Amino acid sequence: MSELVTGAAYVEAITSLDSDRRARAAFRDLVLRIARPGAAVFDFGAGPGLDARFYAERGFAVAAYDIDPNMCEFFSTHCREFIETGQVVLYQSSYRQFLARNELAERRVDLVTSNFAPVSYIADLRELFAKFHALTRPNGQVLACVINPYWIRDLKCPWWWRNTLRLWREGYYVMPGPLPTFRRRLANYNTDCAPYFVLERVFPGMPTEGASAVDGVNLSRGIGHAWLRLTSCQFIFLLFRKQDNLT
Repeated sequence: MSELVTGAAYVEAITSLDSDRRARAAFRDLVLRIARPGAAVFDFGAGPGLDARFYAERGFAVAAYDIDPNMCEFFSTHCREFIETGQVVLYQSSYRQFLARNELAERRVDLVTSNFAPVSYIADLRELFAKFHALTRPNGQVLACVINPYWIRDLKCPWWWRNTLRLWREGYYVMPGPLPTFRRRLANYNTDCAPYFVLERVFPGMPTEGASAVDGVNLSRGIGHAWLRLTSCQFIFLLFRKQDNLT
């Protein structure tokens, strides 16, 4: 999007394209495979609450956070009945206030979710993952949808080639816009989430078929050339595992 769109206008935009609908469905399916029934979920960058409502309808206890007032206003209406029963709790504040809020840690969760790339807008991942570490129970996980820097369609754009050297040398580059976005290599995510989490698996951001595709790319033996299996999609889904014994 060339301009910042929030609230009802965002919902209209994000649900109008088949590719976006399929990406959201793939992320939700992955959440249902990862989270145990009745799990507690924290939805970071929850936007208008489309995913939060989906999780609540399937029995999850949901805490959610977003910075934008228009998003939160839509969220409050869209998830009203779940908010009234306490199954969904919404937090709205600045990002710095979110990082500092101690009461959030009282609602320890099993899984942090972040769909449609809120993490791609964050410059300092280490302090964000420190917060996720405080929010999660032992052996907690983070599932984040991020913008794919390896998407083959971007290779047609001159800006991609201008940024390639920086991607491989520095691990990321920044795309300007109403909210600048960070395009990061997988190795960059793994480094920047340490020591709080480790990047465990990566999944293509689209519906998949076959056992190997459903299981994603296992990074336990190193990242290597995993990116070669991810070039066909605009988004990728990253699964992080909490490191409970920090030294």
